Amino acid sequence: MNKVIEIFLQPGEYFVGDASYRIRTLLGSCVSITLWHPARRIGAMSHFLLSRRGASAAPSAADARYGEEAMALMLTELRRAQVDPRECQGKIFGGGNMFPQLYRADRLQVGQKNGETARELLHAHHIPIVSESLFGDGHRQIIFDVYSGHVWANHVKPLDSAQAALKDLA
Repeated sequence: MNKVIEIFLQPGEYFVGDASYRIRTLLGSCVSITLWHPARRIGAMSHFLLSRRGASAAPSAADARYGEEAMALMLTELRRAQVDPRECQGKIFGGGNMFPQLYRADRLQVGQKNGETARELLHAHHIPIVSESLFGDGHRQIIFDVYSGHVWANHVKPLDSAQAALKDLA
């Protein structure tokens, strides 16, 4: 294999590439969907902030900040590369609660909604979900190796205030 090209996704971005790419991102309440075609070794990854655009938003070009639109953009690029998305493997990551001290049981958290939307999108497009690392407190570091299809997720949980105070004293 040739030299690996590293891509870092910022919030609201997506990327589609071949086996020469490794895609990274950092997720809090945002969610990443990875799609990988094992025979062609082509993959796609999103980093979306919200599940969908609000009803009051003015119509505009597709925007990868929203899960529904990020998925549509990735599927368009995969089809352009002559990849049938139904032959891909789907994986979902993120949806963490970044502020557990503000958690309210009576409200659906942004991360929870993003993760559920990702599941719904993959099911709607008949893409099997082969793995996921969703929800919980804290953030995740994600690395997607398009050559192998492996995705590594490091879930970093927040320190509680007592641990943080002790760490500051050290």
